[in-house]
Amino acid sequence: MTREQCRAARALIGWSQQQLADAAAIGVATIRVFEAGGSEPRSATLQVLSLALESAGVVFLGDGTCVEGGPGVRLRSVAPAAS
Repeated sequence: MTREQCRAARALIGWSQQQLADAAAIGVATIRVFEAGGSEPRSATLQVLSLALESAGVVFLGDGTCVEGGPGVRLRSVAPAAS
C-alpha cells in the first residue's frame, strides 16, 4: 500500500486518520507520518492498516488492474440482492 492509496482509501470510506488508527490499533502519529511522506512503516504496520481498510470495504489495486495501470483503490462491489 502506498501513502496515496492510504489517503484515497480513507477518503472513500470517510475515515479520519484517527478512525483508521483506532481500527488498526496503532498510533495516529504513525499514519500522519506515513501519509505525509516522512517514513515508510514496517511491513507489519502496513499489513494491519491494509486489513483495517479492507474490512471496511476497500479493495487495493496495484497490479495493473487500474485503467492507467498504477496503484489505486476502490470500494468492494456489493452483490445484488436476489429477488
